[in-house]
This record gives sequence, structure tokens and C-alpha cells, in this order.
Amino acid sequence: MTSQKPGLHPRNRHRSRYDMNALCQSCPPLQDYIVQTPAGEPSVNFADPQAVKMLNKALLAHFYGVAHWDIPEGFLCPPVPGRADYIHHLADLLADDRGGVVPQQATVLDIGTGANLIYPLIGAHEYQWRFTGSEIGAEAFASAQAIISANPGLSRAIRLRRQKDAASIFNGIIHKNESYDATMCNPPFHDSAAAARAGSERKRRNLGQAEDAALNFGGQKQELWCEGGEVAFILRMIEESKQFGRQVKWFTTLVSRGDNLPPLYRALTEAGAVKVVKKEMAQGQKQSRFIAWSFMDDNKRRK
Repeated sequence: MTSQKPGLHPRNRHRSRYDMNALCQSCPPLQDYIVQTPAGEPSVNFADPQAVKMLNKALLAHFYGVAHWDIPEGFLCPPVPGRADYIHHLADLLADDRGGVVPQQATVLDIGTGANLIYPLIGAHEYQWRFTGSEIGAEAFASAQAIISANPGLSRAIRLRRQKDAASIFNGIIHKNESYDATMCNPPFHDSAAAARAGSERKRRNLGQAEDAALNFGGQKQELWCEGGEVAFILRMIEESKQFGRQVKWFTTLVSRGDNLPPLYRALTEAGAVKVVKKEMAQGQKQSRFIAWSFMDDNKRRK
């Protein structure tokens, strides 16, 4: 179990291969989904959404102390290692303002926390950060709330706020006298339902599945697509962030494709961001990154 996955953050708990036996002990129902690889190793069928969901359940139980986790059918099932990477790189970003020390008790706003609540669950466990999760969808909100309610102690670390205005990102969520160390977001990256469907088809083909396989990797409208796609969404976020520049030290968001960056950098310059940082991440073959911007200079952020 020593082989390393290239590129994951040094503090990421998923750098080694999955120990399926240990995961099955933490989550016994996973046993029903175990298959043998051609090399005779235990694994799961990654083309089966139920198996992937059960693997997630086991990872969250085993590594992050989340005993009860579930999502409604048809919702996005997040790959835990990549999600953990964003949290760890965000911790490094915050540590850069504090002489290399990751802040305990940092306050983080997760925009569009989703039915799965993945970032708050990992961040609260790894760094004892306090999270506010915003969510626009009623079913996703109820699912995230159910996860908090089912796990003793989480309600002290994570609170949810319902975004009632589809055109707003921070408005209505960040209250007047609040401040946050950081915001984070995994924005919808497709620009239409058709593009989202094509993405699912591609995933299906890559996993060697038949065209008519009734497979749902999950993802509701808000999770997968928005008018204008990722760039339009992040441009809206940048525009709105100007109003909250004195309340938030770092605004951050994932950017799925590197060629989406130039218009975002231009918008950040126009918005008057005083510092912009890009953090590169890699999970196996998959490259990703997040950008971070601040309207505070270094001295202000250190306070």
C-alpha cells in the first residue's frame, strides 16, 4: 500500500492507495460493492454510482469521523481526494499570511456547499475551521442539514444559509458585521444542460459503459451548469466580491480549465484586487487549480 498518487498535497490523507479492508471495517456495507481487479486486488466498480457513493461514505467515516453521510439520488458524488486537496492548499494560502502557521478556528464560507457538504466536513475535521455553507436548492439544503444533524458535534462547526436569490452569490449570505478568512467555491462548469449531458456521456465512454447504460453520476442543474458556464459565474463572483472586500481576506474558487483564466485575471485587475494567487493541483492525470484574490494588502490580512 505504499504507491503514491502523483500530485496530491503532502497533507492529503489519500496519497496512498485505498486500503479496502480498513474502509470496509469503517463502513461494512462497502463490502457488498468490492470487486477484484485483474491483478487480484480489491477495488470497486467506478462505473457504478452506488459503489462510488458507498466508497465516499467509507472514506468520510474512516478518515474524517463522519459516521452518517448520504445524498439524495441524482446529486453530485464528489471525489474525496481532490476535494481534500482544495482544503489543504487553502490552508497553505492562509498560512502564508501567518508566518507559515495554518490558522486554527479560521472562518470559511463555502459557496454552493451542495447536498454532499464535502468541503465543510473535511475542513472542520482537518483544521477545526468553522464553516458557513450557502446553498440555493431546497433538496440539497435539506440533505446538507441532515448530515449536520446526524453527526454529533458538527452543528458547532458548520452552519447553513439558504441563498434565496438565484442572481446573487455573496449578497444575502454574508451579513453586515461578519468577517471571513476565506470563501471557497466549486462553480458549475458547463454552460448548458446539453453540455452537462455530453460531459456525462464522455465519462460513461471513458469507463467503458454502453451508450444506454442507465447511469447517473449525479448533478443537479445548480451543480453542473449555468448560463455562460464557469467563466460567467466566476465573473459574477468577482464583481460581487468588491462589496465584501473589507469583510473577507481571501476569495477563492476552483477553475476547471486553464484557458478560462485570462478573462478572470482581467476582471480581477479591473475590480481592483490587490493580490491574486493561483494554486495548481493535480490528482493523477487530472489537473486543476484554484484562484484566490484579496482586496486587503498583506498587513491588513495579517490582523
